[in-house]
Amino acid sequence: MTRRLASVFLALALYLLPFALLSPSARAALPVQSLVVLTPGTIIDHSVRVRPDTYRLPSASLDAPALRIRGDDVTVDLTGVTLEGADPSADPDTLAGVGILVEGSARVTVRGGAVHGFKVGLLGRRAPKLHVTGADFSYNWKPRLWSGIEKESLVDWLTYHHNDQDEWLRYGAAIYLAECDDAEVDHTRAVQGQNGLMVTRSARLAIWNNTFSWLSGVGLGLYRTTDSVIESNKLDWDVRGYSHGFYNRGQDSAALLMYEQSSRNTVARNSATHGGDGLFLWAGQSTMDTGQGGVNDNVFFGNDFSHAVANGIEATFSRNHFEQNRLDDCWHGVWGGYSYDSAFIGNTFSGNTDGIAIEHGQNITIAGNRFAGDETAIRLWANASQDPNWGYGKARDTRSRDYVITQNEFSGNKTALNVLRTTGVRVEGNAYANVATPLQTGVEVHALNFEPLSGRPAPVEAMTVPANPHAMNAKLPDGAMRGRSTIIVDEWGPYDYRSPKLWPSGKPGDRPLKLRVLGPPGKWTLKSIRGGTAGARAGDVPGELTVALTGRGRDVQVALEYVGGEVVMPRGAVIQAGAPVAFSYTAFDPVIDWTVKYWSFDVASDPMAAPEAFAARLRGVPVKTEHVPHLDYLSSGAIAPGVPFDRVALRAEGDVRLPAGSFELTVISDDGVRVWIDDRPAVDRWSVHESAIDRAAVAGGPHHLRVEYFEMTGWAELQLRFTRK
Repeated sequence: MTRRLASVFLALALYLLPFALLSPSARAALPVQSLVVLTPGTIIDHSVRVRPDTYRLPSASLDAPALRIRGDDVTVDLTGVTLEGADPSADPDTLAGVGILVEGSARVTVRGGAVHGFKVGLLGRRAPKLHVTGADFSYNWKPRLWSGIEKESLVDWLTYHHNDQDEWLRYGAAIYLAECDDAEVDHTRAVQGQNGLMVTRSARLAIWNNTFSWLSGVGLGLYRTTDSVIESNKLDWDVRGYSHGFYNRGQDSAALLMYEQSSRNTVARNSATHGGDGLFLWAGQSTMDTGQGGVNDNVFFGNDFSHAVANGIEATFSRNHFEQNRLDDCWHGVWGGYSYDSAFIGNTFSGNTDGIAIEHGQNITIAGNRFAGDETAIRLWANASQDPNWGYGKARDTRSRDYVITQNEFSGNKTALNVLRTTGVRVEGNAYANVATPLQTGVEVHALNFEPLSGRPAPVEAMTVPANPHAMNAKLPDGAMRGRSTIIVDEWGPYDYRSPKLWPSGKPGDRPLKLRVLGPPGKWTLKSIRGGTAGARAGDVPGELTVALTGRGRDVQVALEYVGGEVVMPRGAVIQAGAPVAFSYTAFDPVIDWTVKYWSFDVASDPMAAPEAFAARLRGVPVKTEHVPHLDYLSSGAIAPGVPFDRVALRAEGDVRLPAGSFELTVISDDGVRVWIDDRPAVDRWSVHESAIDRAAVAGGPHHLRVEYFEMTGWAELQLRFTRK
């Protein structure tokens, strides 16, 4: 080696020596100097900054990510980077794969950037101390929804009850973390997907200052996740299964989901409004089977769970503490089935159907709360019977008993307290103003002590949860849009009011048709209309447009142009203020006079096991015949008056004349269905199944339709609808 080379190596060694002496965590905190360009299959194993740019890098599966991060003590700075898995205009239910995979690595930091167009934006597996900060994981996967304005579909119901094998991944997520102890997620955003942040089998996380809103499933979900702090996050309008004035099911969507032994967490100062549930807490299937464990010893402090379409808080089969939370305008402020050793202290309830509703609860304290305008402030009861084979019921005492209800304020309630089949209720030191019925009791109520108070109740000792000094105020500001009436769920999830939209103000079949013109403040003008005449040619946004429909049925398209403020389209495109934006409303419902005949069948004429006997049954005299304009059934009982609940079949026939063009027939069924178009088979799903979707292409012109359907047991669904291609 020459003397000159030796001196170079010596200088380099002296330069690197201070870095070599640093701890791994200290090295990870150093400024990132390396600059890389992403290409298909990129693997990053050391700290880098990615060159700011937009990268289109599709991913085919969860194990073939667009970007893989490997190694310990790695920081990847994505500031100014957009990573796309598909064209931004692609339908969200076609998105696939993973944007970023961090697997088997410790102390990885992902900073900044935007990741769109994947089934999962970031997947962390066995990655302790993973830190995700300042990133945007919006506009990732979500399914098309089939629940309409007037009636829902069972297709859209979610189930998160099992996740020990990462079953939740089928639903996608902006961020999904599995076995990531001590992870931190902060200052990160995800909107307009199905799920925000989903965490499983992890402990001691810090989740704060994030926005996981306007999602069609879950804002933040925990499964077997413990000892974590969830503070000052915006989890608003995470909802599906709602049509204002028609149904409020929620379909198991939630702002915050806590399942299966997720215990000892602190949930403080979050905004979790306008969800299917605000909080959906369930002990888990292991508890249902054994009676052991639960989602226990969590503290919920200072959160806003208002405007949930089902329950502001659903907390079941568990013990927890709820203090200083806000619960307005929900079906139930709290649904606490089989909760025990729990406390509800210093919360505010307003305008709920039930403020607190608890079945089979035990050892519950309800103290220092304010109930204003709820129909029933507190409802306590036990059911007359339970399934004798139920594991939980066999393992535990499930009587409704032992409540302390003290120092609460009741005002403007129809009923303050309703008690049924419950023992040991002590009610004292509460104040009542303009309450029609302070106490209502039913059967089997024992050892109830009711002592009304004429003055103001004494204050209740309050707990304190220290605030993170760097946390934002996540709550909706004064004067912000609020109320369940603001929830609009279309075929892609909750509408966020950032783009112009036409939406029926009543039923889509109303005549005349009244359309709400929604979006940022601005002006609209009519560009074209089919199937009716408009009551105005221009107007303000927000506003309303009346359309007088022509002819029978509905074949209407109203096209408007918006000019006003900045627009953010549902898939993320930003249109500057003052630029014209086209938007429209379409509806297609052709006239069909269906003749429907119903039959019952038995085991001997089972439609699958005995097809010949079933066919013979349908040649016999039906139990009922009727004429209906739509095939639209959804029921847990009889699908039509006068027919059996279960083991019922129908045959429907009708004629339709479609205008020129191409159309699609969509069939949703639970259970078996067959459809013929002009005596040619078009759909054949002849089985017992949960609600499923089939489609068939149909050309314009006259057609004869024939449908055969059977329902075996449980829920029944049959829906047929046409759409223009």
